[in-house]
Amino acid sequence: MENVYHIKSVADYFNWRNSKPDHPLIGVLDYEKSNSHPDYLYDSLHYDCYAVFLKMAKNCKLKYGGGEYDFDEGSMVFVEPGQKVGLSYDPDYVPKGYALVFHPDLLLGTDLERKMKSYKYFSYSVREALHLSAREQSLILSVLDKIQYELEQNLDKHSKKLIVSNIELLLDYCLRFYDRQFLTREIPHQGALQKFDSLLSDYLNSEKPQKHGLPSVGYFADQLSLSSNYFGDLVKKETGNSAQEYIQSKLIDVAKSKVFDPNKSVSEIAYELGFKYPQHFSRLFKKQVGHSPKEFRHLN
Repeated sequence: MENVYHIKSVADYFNWRNSKPDHPLIGVLDYEKSNSHPDYLYDSLHYDCYAVFLKMAKNCKLKYGGGEYDFDEGSMVFVEPGQKVGLSYDPDYVPKGYALVFHPDLLLGTDLERKMKSYKYFSYSVREALHLSAREQSLILSVLDKIQYELEQNLDKHSKKLIVSNIELLLDYCLRFYDRQFLTREIPHQGALQKFDSLLSDYLNSEKPQKHGLPSVGYFADQLSLSSNYFGDLVKKETGNSAQEYIQSKLIDVAKSKVFDPNKSVSEIAYELGFKYPQHFSRLFKKQVGHSPKEFRHLN
């Protein structure tokens, strides 16, 4: 049976690292200063908090979704409430880096609470970590330092606003850095998109739509060993369209060819493409093409 450590509060994470936070709802842990060594008896950690990790040492691996991935020096990983992550270390591993852990209650009533869903990288998998340049790393450290400064002061009416504002600043910088990463890792990303295009064509020209339904973003993300959000953001950055829009465009291209077959009704074509209801197919076709399937058939 898997032995899971449940992190229900910021204090729970700090206790696991044999340390104590300066605030009940948020803490910045410097692994070197804390000189802490976690209890390795646990197979994984289940989070009810948000956590942002900046790794600055080698020989650490993260286990996620049945796989084990290098958590490289100068990289960041983001965890949201509800996620479970396992850790393993090489024997010579010495912790170096920072953890920013904050409870959702800290954000109650703030603009950041409503904005958190826009930071999709919290649901990226570990293998989709953010890799920082030296300058980017310095910037992240400066923001963490500002947060820690506020935590060490006597709390006043400005404290929460300043702390939350700096969390938002850090997360916004990470959005920018991920955009940079999508561009600088262009070659491997192009390979993933080419494979996606090939997988999509194979899917649409097989019997899979009839057996499994319309092709989904999640299906192709799984095929490419990517999280759905990372895959969706990758497609958006490379093509200008969402992954769903890209799939629908390819779907309609195949549908156009099928519409020309006089031996098939519109309903038959809809079912072949994976639609449960022909009217949904006709509606999408008209939206994309400007004509219904029947109109399009007679126009050509």
